[in-house]
Amino acid sequence: MKKKLMALVLGLALVFAFTACGSDDSDSSGDTGSKELNVFMWSDYISDETIADFENEYGIKVNLSYMNDNADSVNKLTAGAGDEYDLIMTCDAYMESLIKGGYLEELDLSQIPNSENINKAYWSEENQKYCIPYLMNYIYVVYDTERCPIEITGYNDLIKPEMKGQLGSVDGARNLFPIALIALGYDPNSTEESEIAEAYEWLKKYNDNVVAYGSTETNIVNGTISAMLTYDGNAAEAMASMGDNNTLTVAPFKKDPVQLGFDLYVIPKGAQHADAAYAFLNYICDPEVMAKNLVENPYSCPNDAAVAAASEEYRNGPAFDFDYKENIFFQEDVGDAIKIYDKYYQKLKVDTGE
Repeated sequence: MKKKLMALVLGLALVFAFTACGSDDSDSSGDTGSKELNVFMWSDYISDETIADFENEYGIKVNLSYMNDNADSVNKLTAGAGDEYDLIMTCDAYMESLIKGGYLEELDLSQIPNSENINKAYWSEENQKYCIPYLMNYIYVVYDTERCPIEITGYNDLIKPEMKGQLGSVDGARNLFPIALIALGYDPNSTEESEIAEAYEWLKKYNDNVVAYGSTETNIVNGTISAMLTYDGNAAEAMASMGDNNTLTVAPFKKDPVQLGFDLYVIPKGAQHADAAYAFLNYICDPEVMAKNLVENPYSCPNDAAVAAASEEYRNGPAFDFDYKENIFFQEDVGDAIKIYDKYYQKLKVDTGE
């Protein structure tokens, strides 16, 4: 994250529902047996106020540790993270393997009554047993309508010579390779090495045009780039920073789908403070709590009641004002093919000198 991304459903738009499910159940503060909670997640992805308010209400000290990419959380979980962490953030692309591997505690949703606020369209029946969705992210292209040398209407525009030195980008194998696969006419979740190898060659051209990887909203605001492949929350921050002078727009893709990914909290097998983890999960599912958190983290949110409680500025922000939300794809668990992706991703990093 990122600032920082679940294969849960197909062909669904973000639903900004305005009927909250109520939060009476959230007033379940009180003693838990544990007085600390160890969390592993993306940095800069939850507000300090949210953490502080939880600590004050429950008397639980939250210890945050940070991941660099999704592989970090998967490695923690598969190595047996319960002795060290009580909550770990992962994404949809790995849930099937994590569940099959027995690395996650099965959830008792009766201890997370506020989870009823989560739109089930974004939370499959199988995943409901093992994770709580936190936020979700469209990954799309934003460009400056005044400074970008071309109109961007598809992924192949990003490798055109005119975009040399113009582009910022998210990173990560499972974010980059899907756009290359789509540009080449393949399944974004391909498991065929020949197709992934072609995607690697496409991404080498893409890299030639990239100025910076990571959270590049500052770069587009200060003018060092004119386009970026980014998360919707980062796009929202960039647009807000430009205020009344905003010239950024979401690229109007005519054909290529955009990725919708989910960040999920899971309790690792053998977690030492599961009671504190349950208290925290219920707390962040409270509509008012999440609505406040969205001020600093304006990503798409699967909690319909929180969206309804959020500001009108959030709900109607230009980062969410695009008309192809049904033309999306999800990261699917590619099983053993993840080793192929990692092999070519590491080659790509060598190519870029990272």
